[in-house]
Amino acid sequence: MTFKQPTAAQLREVGAELGLDMSDDDYVETLRAYLAPFCEAYAFVGQLAEDLPPVKYPRTPGYRPEGDDNPYGAWYVKTTVEGAPSGPLAGGTVAVKDTVCLAGVPMMNGASVLEGYVPEVDATIVTCLLDVGATILGKSVCEYFSVAGGSHTSASGLVENPRKAGHTPGGSSSGSAALVGGGEVDMGIGGDQAGSIRIPASSSGVVGMKPTHGLVPYTGVMSIEPTIDHAGPMTADVADNARFLEVMAGPDGLDARQGGCRVERYTQVLDRDIKGLRVGVVHEGFGTPDSEPDVDQLVRKAAKSLAKLGAEVEEVSVPWHTFAVPLWVPLTLEGTYFTLVSTNGLGVGRQGLYVNSLANPLSALRERANELPDTARIILMLARYSLKNHGMRFYGKAQNLRRRLRAAYDAALENHDVLVMPTTTMKATPIPPPDAPFEERMQRSWENIGNTCAFNVTGHPSLSIPCGVSDDRPVGLMITGRHWQEAMLYRVAHAFERSVDWRAAGPTKKTKRRKRT
Repeated sequence: MTFKQPTAAQLREVGAELGLDMSDDDYVETLRAYLAPFCEAYAFVGQLAEDLPPVKYPRTPGYRPEGDDNPYGAWYVKTTVEGAPSGPLAGGTVAVKDTVCLAGVPMMNGASVLEGYVPEVDATIVTCLLDVGATILGKSVCEYFSVAGGSHTSASGLVENPRKAGHTPGGSSSGSAALVGGGEVDMGIGGDQAGSIRIPASSSGVVGMKPTHGLVPYTGVMSIEPTIDHAGPMTADVADNARFLEVMAGPDGLDARQGGCRVERYTQVLDRDIKGLRVGVVHEGFGTPDSEPDVDQLVRKAAKSLAKLGAEVEEVSVPWHTFAVPLWVPLTLEGTYFTLVSTNGLGVGRQGLYVNSLANPLSALRERANELPDTARIILMLARYSLKNHGMRFYGKAQNLRRRLRAAYDAALENHDVLVMPTTTMKATPIPPPDAPFEERMQRSWENIGNTCAFNVTGHPSLSIPCGVSDDRPVGLMITGRHWQEAMLYRVAHAFERSVDWRAAGPTKKTKRRKRT
């Protein structure tokens, strides 16, 4: 990188942007002379070599699969990266969400403005998986900038649900869910800022874990908002999920968000029974205007199954749960704008690895803004409006109030080992056609975050497991626990999984979807 000292005209331009009076030519030249040593420091830093982690395993750039080679539209790139010859994940196959850096392989994050970008580093979690014998088979499609809960916004095309044709697998980790649900890989890496692991897990009938914030290093993963960014595993069953999380979890020495991180041997709790465990059924997670009665019914039926296994199950109220979406909105919208637009995808204020090459394509975002889907436009426009007219006040207030939401859930978890509710209040919805009206496309993008986004705001670990099926569409049970107690979630989920064949579990009677109000 090169750095040139600004000309007098350039100083006047940036001064005007800051509201400074730069009309005095002598003053401008004095400033310019004084800035010379500072500019030399910039130039010196630009000449130094980047300090990037080494890439340990060979790979090829891969190829874009088509037709029968990509039946769900879930692969962005297919390649093969063989990990270590032995290890606990030897033979395990992985799809990497296309927000995660895989050196030498294209990364698009569903966005046309990133097409052609190739990172030069592996994310920490990629190296962790390869070091213990996993094989990466490619990059999975995700939604445009990962800001939709459906599967119709990616610039590479829509992704189909592997269990119900014409329906969404959920998003934004749509490709990972479809590939796991369709049996093409053992594990898909997912990212979760509003439910983007758990929503597709619910819609596609797989197990998805959003760990405690900071448990899994986010180094080398494209960020939306650092305080709600999570990465985690998506698998066909609970045991595999625990096995993969054991490898992915723990401090990497680079991600400063991992303070206080506590890792357990999650696979060691799988065979424990759940007798005497206290399960709270969160009242506010059911019966919303968008709730489908068969979804509520199947999740309550799942709670009764936990009671039959010896758990103490009771209903609990967390009134602050209904505040989660309003708090999530300014956090996410303004955080996304700052990350993507103001800092070209890099962000500021954190120690760790910065993938500086990302700034090259994202610096052209303003010039290519008309390529953005309406989901991204809405986020960036409203965030820009709020920042321009209110500074960061709403973002700051939401950050302050998230402590109240976290405390409300902590209080409920003082008396319960886990809390349960529907992952999503509805089953997988139809993919809107290309000519669908604006309202339908937007509804399909945002309708399913009501329960999930709460735990992006609070940082609690939260897992979705399939608990039944209705109209050939899976229903997800979401299990949430105390910070750093992922083992408890796996213990409960595995006990349920062993006792119930979710594919045969359906509602007791035919129900109709409740009308929107």
